[in-house]
Amino acid sequence: MDQAKAHYTLHAAPGSCSFAAHVILEEIGEPYTIALMSPGHPETHEAWFRTLNPKGRVPVLMIGNLVITEAPAILVHLGLARPDAGLLDTTGENLVRSIEWFNWLSGHVHAVSVRMIWRPDYFCDDSTAAEPIILKGRQHLAADFARIESALTDRIWAVGESYSIVDPYLLVFYRWGNRMGLDMRRDYLAWTDHSLRLEQRPAVQRCLQKEGVSLWRR
Repeated sequence: MDQAKAHYTLHAAPGSCSFAAHVILEEIGEPYTIALMSPGHPETHEAWFRTLNPKGRVPVLMIGNLVITEAPAILVHLGLARPDAGLLDTTGENLVRSIEWFNWLSGHVHAVSVRMIWRPDYFCDDSTAAEPIILKGRQHLAADFARIESALTDRIWAVGESYSIVDPYLLVFYRWGNRMGLDMRRDYLAWTDHSLRLEQRPAVQRCLQKEGVSLWRR
C-alpha cells in the first residue's frame, strides 16, 4: 500500500487514549479524518462499530482496507509510516524502551489501575464492593504515577533525547490524573514539566481544540 497516498480515519472519543493517536496524526501531517464519538462513547456498542472492532473500544485506525486497533499498535504504525518525522527510533535501545512504556501503560496502568477507579463494575458484579476496588485502584495508581514521575525526572522526553510517539500517550494519563482530582502540579513536578512542553506543541493544541477537552479541568 502506498502510504504517501493514504487517508487515515481515526475513530476516537474525546480525551480518551485515542487522543495520543490524534496528536501523532497531526504531527506527521498526513490527511486524516477524525470520527469523534459522543461522551461515554455509546457508539462502541453499535453493530457497525463492532464490525470494525469486535472488542468494542476506541481507538480504531482505518487506512483503506487496513484496520488497526489498540493505541500502542496505532502509534507504532504511524511512527513507522513516516520515519522522516523522527517519532519512532527503530534502532537500538529506544525501540525496546518504547515497547516497554506501551506495554506497561496499556496493560497495567490503564487496564488495571485506571479501570479499577472508573469502572469497578468490570471487576465485580456486587455494587457494595465498588468502594474497596476504587480504593485499591487509587493505591495502584499512586505507585504507577510515582514511577512515571521518577522515570521523567531530569529528562526532557520519555525515550531517548527527542520527542516520540510515547510522549503524547503519557499526556493522556496526566490529563486523567487531573480529571480524577489529583494535584498533578504539586505532586508530579517532572511530569508536569513534560506535559507543559507537550501543551506548547501546535499539534497538541489543535487536538485539544478539536476534541473540546482540557489538560487541566476535571
